[in-house]
Amino acid sequence: MMYLDKTILENAYSYKGYRNLIDRLFSENKATGSDHSMAMLNYTSLNIARMNRLDRKGRLTEATRLIMKKIHEPLTWLVITEGWCGDAAQIIPVLNHMAKENEQINLKLVLRDKNLPLMDEFLTNGGRSIPKVILVNTNTLEVLGDWGPRPSPAQTLVMNGKKQGQATEDSSLKQEIKEETSKQLHLWYARDKTVTIQAEFSTVLSKLTVL
Repeated sequence: MMYLDKTILENAYSYKGYRNLIDRLFSENKATGSDHSMAMLNYTSLNIARMNRLDRKGRLTEATRLIMKKIHEPLTWLVITEGWCGDAAQIIPVLNHMAKENEQINLKLVLRDKNLPLMDEFLTNGGRSIPKVILVNTNTLEVLGDWGPRPSPAQTLVMNGKKQGQATEDSSLKQEIKEETSKQLHLWYARDKTVTIQAEFSTVLSKLTVL
C-alpha cells in the first residue's frame, strides 16, 4: 500500500494553472524543464495548438460519462507531465473533460523533472515515460492505481518504432525512424478521436472501490 506525500498535491497545478504556465513560458521563449532549445519550443508550440483544439472540440462518449457519474468518493487524478510532451498534449485535455463530469474528481498536474522521486515510483519498462496518471484517494492519500503513458495501441506503435531504431547503427536512419514514428503516433491520435483514451482510463476507474 502506497500513500502520496500531501505536499506534492499542495504544490500541484490545476489544469488551468498548467495551461497558463506553458503559455507564459512559451511567451518567454522557454519550455518546461531546463531545455529551452528550438526543438523544445517547436514541440511546445505544437502541443499548445493540440490542447487548444481538444479543449474546444473534445467530446466524451456516453459510456465515459456514465462511468464518471458513478464515482462517489473524492478522487484525485495526479498527472506527471511536461509541456513539451506530445502524448501529454493529446491526453490531458481529455482527462480534464472527464474530470469536469463529476465534482468528486480533482485533476492536478506536476512537472516530471521537478518531481523525479515521484516519477521513479511509476516507471514504464524502467523509463520515465509521461504522462503518467496516479489515482489517489483525496481523503486518505492512498494510491489506488495508475495509467499511462499512452493508450495500448499507441504504446505498441511507439515500442515498434524504438525496436526499429535500435536495430540500426545509422544515426540518420535512426532519426528518420523516430520522426516517422512520431508522425504515425499523432495520426493515430487524430483518427481515434480520443475514444481509446476514454475507454482505457474508464476501465481502470471501473476497478476502483470509489465507484
